[in-house]
Amino acid sequence: MSRVLIVEDEEAIADIEKDYLELSGFEVVIRSDGTSGLEAALKEDVDIIILDIMLPGVDGYEICKKVREKKNVPIIMVSAKKEDIDKIRGLGTGADDYMTKPFSPSELVARVKAHLARYERLITSTKPDNMVVELRGIRIDKTARRVFINGEEKAFTTKEFDLLTFLAEHPNHVYTKDELFKEIWGMDSVGDIATVTVHIKKIREKIEYDTSKPQYIETIWGVGYRFKV
Repeated sequence: MSRVLIVEDEEAIADIEKDYLELSGFEVVIRSDGTSGLEAALKEDVDIIILDIMLPGVDGYEICKKVREKKNVPIIMVSAKKEDIDKIRGLGTGADDYMTKPFSPSELVARVKAHLARYERLITSTKPDNMVVELRGIRIDKTARRVFINGEEKAFTTKEFDLLTFLAEHPNHVYTKDELFKEIWGMDSVGDIATVTVHIKKIREKIEYDTSKPQYIETIWGVGYRFKV
């Protein structure tokens, strides 16, 4: 049984999320403040974290950063903050997904299932071939999940790594943001394609010499993105 950690200071919201997740077969742990939430995230055996941003003690951004230094489990950040800058900051600290309150509890369950399924495939994959992708100075080690740019290793979050690998394995193919969201996040975008834009921006900052003139991941205006070879 997969174990979900909810870090949420609004008791009513946490209880609703817990009820829906337990009905779907998950074991749920709740922490109502940032300090105990961070401790639970680092010390307890959990498979996915649902993390509010505005918390007493330690905020969600800091918790996400600390967890990413130690663990690679999926993190879904939730907040009433709706501006793109808030999503950029949340995803930039290492969150895999960002949901804006209010949201449907059933959508939350769907996203939890999708993230867990994809994470499980990643850690149990035993494909023997094509485990290293090399293109124009970029070396992607799929087994170790490490990326080297001209010999220098760069740190990537789970979804950044997945998105870069997918594009690099399908060079010169143009993908829409909706297609990329469905492929990497394992679900329909439900209009939340800003997540893809943020991840592309973060990837470019790590692989491009000049982000204003990208040489690897091109924007095809009005369509989407492609990895250029």
